Amino acid sequence: MEKFWLGFEKLMKKIQSNKIWLSIFRHEYPQTEKSRMAVMVNNFFLHIHPVKVYKHSLEPYYTFGLGVIAFVLFLILTVTGVLLMFYYVPDIHQAYQNVKDLQFAVSYGTLLRNMHRWSAHTMMLIVILHMMRVFYAGAYKTPREFNWGVGVILLVITFLLSFTGYLLPWDQLAYWAITVGTNMGGATPILGNAGPFHELPGLVGIHIGINSDVRFMLLGGTIVGQNGLLRFYVLHCIFLPIVALLLISIHFWRIRKDGGLARPLRPGVDAKPE
Repeated sequence: MEKFWLGFEKLMKKIQSNKIWLSIFRHEYPQTEKSRMAVMVNNFFLHIHPVKVYKHSLEPYYTFGLGVIAFVLFLILTVTGVLLMFYYVPDIHQAYQNVKDLQFAVSYGTLLRNMHRWSAHTMMLIVILHMMRVFYAGAYKTPREFNWGVGVILLVITFLLSFTGYLLPWDQLAYWAITVGTNMGGATPILGNAGPFHELPGLVGIHIGINSDVRFMLLGGTIVGQNGLLRFYVLHCIFLPIVALLLISIHFWRIRKDGGLARPLRPGVDAKPE
């Protein structure tokens, strides 16, 4: 077995030292500290991670890998969501039947939809636990305040992704849940036509009414109908995922700029002198 691994290592060195490999990755086999750093800095997918991290910050009981789990779930949701888009039409006359076809007519359609659904539920839970872990571990403190703010926005986007996806099956549960949810939007302070202080924008010439409030913006009308389904579809499948991916990239990059994962202080080693 030892001879096999030695032979495998020699083969990898030859592959990663030829001109084709170097023209793509621009570094040699990562056998020295310098070449290992080059792997991180020059790789498009890895450069957002820090070159060096504190070993004790990688202890599994400290972060529980919640951030990585949330990202993996986001990738699963992206892949399964794209596959579901091949069968789904955002039309009030076809949407419900499309979902039923996925369940009973499309091969592995039930598996595909359930993977998407349960990954969404799990991501909601994991993101909340991740935020709690960061808060209780004090990982939001200087110099990580900005990244904490990015994380809070990502939490809100996770909620919005779940909310906008709820309408797409176009069944009774989805219809009335979104009716209640958007009516709550209509009661939003200042921005909702039925909310408190909705008359304040009138002081600057902006009228907030049933045809111009945040509820109307979400539904594209005054009722949950075709315009609302199309808007929720675009938000769920295009706009919110793009914003989420951008913020996730900034989130990872900022971890690098802030010195890697926030690490627990070690008594007698990291404690500041009095």
